[in-house]
Amino acid sequence: MMHSKGSSHRLSGMVSRSRISGLMLSMFATFASLYVAGRLWQDSQSRVDLIKELDRITGQGQSAISVDDTLKIINCREQHKKLAALDMELAAAKKEGFISKNSVDDSKKRPLLVVGIFTRFGRKNNRDAIRKAWMGSGTALKTLEDEKGVIVRFVIGRSANKGDSLDGAIDSENRQTNDFIILDDHVEAPEETPKKAKLFFAHAAETWDAEFYAKVKDDVYVNIDALLTALTAHLDKPRVYMGCMKSGEVFSEQGHQWYEPDWWKFGDKKSYFRHASGELFVISRALAKFVSINRSILRAYAHDDVSVGSWFIGLDVMHIDEAKFCCSSWSAGAICAGA
Repeated sequence: MMHSKGSSHRLSGMVSRSRISGLMLSMFATFASLYVAGRLWQDSQSRVDLIKELDRITGQGQSAISVDDTLKIINCREQHKKLAALDMELAAAKKEGFISKNSVDDSKKRPLLVVGIFTRFGRKNNRDAIRKAWMGSGTALKTLEDEKGVIVRFVIGRSANKGDSLDGAIDSENRQTNDFIILDDHVEAPEETPKKAKLFFAHAAETWDAEFYAKVKDDVYVNIDALLTALTAHLDKPRVYMGCMKSGEVFSEQGHQWYEPDWWKFGDKKSYFRHASGELFVISRALAKFVSINRSILRAYAHDDVSVGSWFIGLDVMHIDEAKFCCSSWSAGAICAGA
């Protein structure tokens, strides 16, 4: 009897464990079914969207695009919906007065032009002449910015012996005039002008969101009104490179004043591709931002004008050859003249 009673207890325990195991198995199967069903529903929805997109494209007579590209389109649409929702939330927040103190004032007018006057150490007389002739200083410089949307600055690097008297003289002058862009990471030297151009456009694009950016030498006089008139005619064009276009001879003789170390890269090895003369040229906002973003990989040749031209020759850029940018002589309606 004792053996029979023990067997009964063991049998009861086995039945109980069997029921629990069966219940857990049933729950696991249920969750697995829900998971699989959910994934299948998601996949089916993606397939439906994919088929609709392919039907739309092929229905328009276009070639079918890849599955990856179509999924990217679907993802972009989802992101667009999210952005639209965020825009609605932002509009509601502004209506309620929840606006950041640092938010951009949409009513603030974008500057039309940023002009960088490339100067060097020991050229204070040139800078003073330019301030007096067309750039202005103090209140006049501020008025040029406020009324015409033109920001003008002298551009210079640092001495090879950083912190010496040359740097000190520029710092002292800038404290009086407040009209310099000082490129602290650039060593001021004639052979470094191409890198200086790259750093200037990058700095200017990051500091001012202007329509155009110009480079001019510190021995060139500029007719600001004529320059603005020429530029406003091209505001509707997204990528503009404007100046006195030329080719110029490539000098392969080492020791020559205009020696080009990479002379062998230029076609017939005798002339450069078309590029704007370095006395004065202008690029639009999109190109300045392109330089800013890609500055670390943009090649610098022996001359700044050739270097800048090389950056845009392979892009979809409108090259505008404007005779008024040729500074060799001052004629009626001219934009610039050499000193």
